[in-house]
Amino acid sequence: MPEILYNEIPSLDLADFNSGDENRKKKFVADLGAAYNNIGFVAIKNHFLSNDLQDKLYTSVKKFFSLPDEVKRKYDATHIAGQRGYTGKGKEHAKGRNTGDLKEFYHVGQDLPSEELKRENYPANVWPSEVPEFKTYSTEAFQQLEKTGLLMLQAIAIYLGLPEHYFDDKVKKGNSILREIHYFPIDDPDSVPPEAVRAAEHGDINLITLLMGASAEGLQVLRRDGKWIPITALPNQLVVNVGDMLERHTNRKLKSTIHRVVNPPREKMNTPRFSIPFFMHPRSEMDLTVLPGCVDKDNPKQFEDITAGDFLNQRLAEIGLKK
Repeated sequence: MPEILYNEIPSLDLADFNSGDENRKKKFVADLGAAYNNIGFVAIKNHFLSNDLQDKLYTSVKKFFSLPDEVKRKYDATHIAGQRGYTGKGKEHAKGRNTGDLKEFYHVGQDLPSEELKRENYPANVWPSEVPEFKTYSTEAFQQLEKTGLLMLQAIAIYLGLPEHYFDDKVKKGNSILREIHYFPIDDPDSVPPEAVRAAEHGDINLITLLMGASAEGLQVLRRDGKWIPITALPNQLVVNVGDMLERHTNRKLKSTIHRVVNPPREKMNTPRFSIPFFMHPRSEMDLTVLPGCVDKDNPKQFEDITAGDFLNQRLAEIGLKK
């Protein structure tokens, strides 16, 4: 059985999958499938993101968000639905809600030559000149998390009875996003709407999310029995969960887990929280049509056919980033 992480999140060793030992690999795949069917999150050690790079990334992110609002707004990306650059405070809300979350964030995507960006129909990254190291550490972290995510998707493919490399060409140069989040401090809690939270309950849009440790507590996941439990990425581990695209593609065989970031106690509302998830997206043309092997008489097809690009645009409108 896998080692149990804080609050029942199973902890698995990616080295088992990548070892060349078929028995270790099979056990990793079986434990991963069991974790995703039970709670929807798993913690992974022996991934490719080093502690040193993570620390440097967080330092640069904190430096950017400490800049005055008028400086940060120079990197606003409203015209591209916030898909690159800075998105200001309260602009995003969860699907089905109208109150903005108590956060601001910065998006980094594929760092490709301009001709490749044009071919892929991706916007270019936007880099803050005030923090030059921000680009260096963001792009390096993006690459290491993408490398880790590819192995996770290979394990998921095996679990689903698909060829191991089923997802490889679908995520190569995919529309993935590194989201650097600042849950900003609030000196007067009465100045915000009473229903406002750091991040209201939601499922992620993408295939899988890889989350490094945050600077403070607050992340909670909705367990299958309806109970909210706090979770934390332990040192040297990433928390990896299933997103809405993978839920659709597998006809809910793998479920996108609902999670949220709750406000701290009132007396600690004036303290910040930083978090950096990596949202692994496929290429826009990926067909998310339900896999035939995930449909049977007990689980009929639950989703209409759609591409990843169209689904992303639909969800961006639902969360207030795209008009």
